[in-house]
Amino acid sequence: MNQQGRILGVLLVIVGLIAVAGLFLAGSYNSFVGLSQGVDAQYAVIESKLQRRFDLIPNLVETVKGHMAHEQEVFGNIAAARAKMAGARTVDERVTAGNELEGALSRLLVVMENYPQLKAQESVSRLMDELAGAENRISVERDNYNAVVRQYNTRILSFPAVLISRMFGYASRPYFQAADGAEQVPRVNLGN
Repeated sequence: MNQQGRILGVLLVIVGLIAVAGLFLAGSYNSFVGLSQGVDAQYAVIESKLQRRFDLIPNLVETVKGHMAHEQEVFGNIAAARAKMAGARTVDERVTAGNELEGALSRLLVVMENYPQLKAQESVSRLMDELAGAENRISVERDNYNAVVRQYNTRILSFPAVLISRMFGYASRPYFQAADGAEQVPRVNLGN
C-alpha cells in the first residue's frame, strides 16, 4: 500500500470517529431535551392540581369561618400560605409554599374535627370531599413527577452522559419532598 492510501485510510477512520461522536452527542442531547420536557410537563400537571386546591380553599374557609370565629389564627395562616403560593415563581418556591399551605390546611382540618355540626353541613361536606380528591390527585402527580425527575437525573448524571449534560447546561432537578416537620401531627389548642 502506498503513502496516499495510508493517509486516506487514516482520514477515513478519523472522519468515521468524528461522525460516531457527533451522532452520540446529538442522541444524548435529544435524550436530555426529551427527559427535561417530560419533567416540565409533569410539573405542569402538578401545577394544575395545585391550582384546583388553591381555588377550593377560599370557598371552604368562607363556609367554616362563621362557625369558627375564634380560630382566626388558622384562617390567617391559610391566607398567608395562599399568598405565598400565588407569588411563588420557581419550583423550589412552589414546593415550599405548597408545603406551608398543606400544613395550614391540615391544622384547619384538625380544628374542624372539634365542630361536628360544621362537618354535618352539606356544603362543608362537599367542599371537604372535593379538597380530599384534589389532595389525592396532587399526591399521585407528585409521585409521578418524582419518578420522571429520577429518570432525568439518572440519565444526566450517568457516565459518559454527565460530561455532555454539563456541556449543554443540564442540571439535576429537585424532587418534591415533605416539608420539615410533616411527620408530626398538627397540634391545636382550643383553650381560650
